[in-house]
Amino acid sequence: MDDTEPPASKLCASCKQMKPLEEFLRRTGKRASAGARRGACRACRKAKTVESPLAIIADPINQEDQVIKVNKVNNAKPRTIQSRKPRSLSQRPSIPLPNDPAALKTTRQGTIWMRGRTDKGRRWYQEIELELAVTLIKEHAAVIVNRHTIRRLFSNKEFRRYILERDNYTCYFCGEFGDTIDHMLPRAKGGHTTPVNCVCACNACNQSKADQDVHVFMKNEGPFSME
Repeated sequence: MDDTEPPASKLCASCKQMKPLEEFLRRTGKRASAGARRGACRACRKAKTVESPLAIIADPINQEDQVIKVNKVNNAKPRTIQSRKPRSLSQRPSIPLPNDPAALKTTRQGTIWMRGRTDKGRRWYQEIELELAVTLIKEHAAVIVNRHTIRRLFSNKEFRRYILERDNYTCYFCGEFGDTIDHMLPRAKGGHTTPVNCVCACNACNQSKADQDVHVFMKNEGPFSME
């Protein structure tokens, strides 16, 4: 009588067949016991590796045939690889205008980053309030870089030259030759150095106006006073 025990076997998780333990890979994890084996047999693991989607990428010539083979193994419906069609303009998400103040969003500190260049070309950064950033955008003194950052368009020298050339070196108040810059709304009352708020002025009008409002200066002390 033969007292030898039949060889140990294991149910394959893929093909559902009982196979000897030699057909299964050993588990190599720290918590695995000495006789622990993998769930799928060697043959199933090899077939799965050959028919894996990675093989499709490696061989782009027979992509369609390989996709069908993979789907048959996975009991899925056959499909073919189709190139992605570009979406029409109506389907694409709307993007804010480059200089739309509504596109600005404050950082976690509740501020907006403003950057620019000095007269010597050196870069600088500064944190400002959202209200000031919106004003600079609306009055054409800055442009939006991203939702947290704006950029000044002019350095100090560039801005002065731009205003003087724009106004043809003519004083806004008296019409004489002008070579200084004056704020229509004084800085002391909330005005900013922007192309909309600044004009060319002669030295006499600039000194006389000081921090007065434009309509007050033109009415009382300007050359076109209404007295």
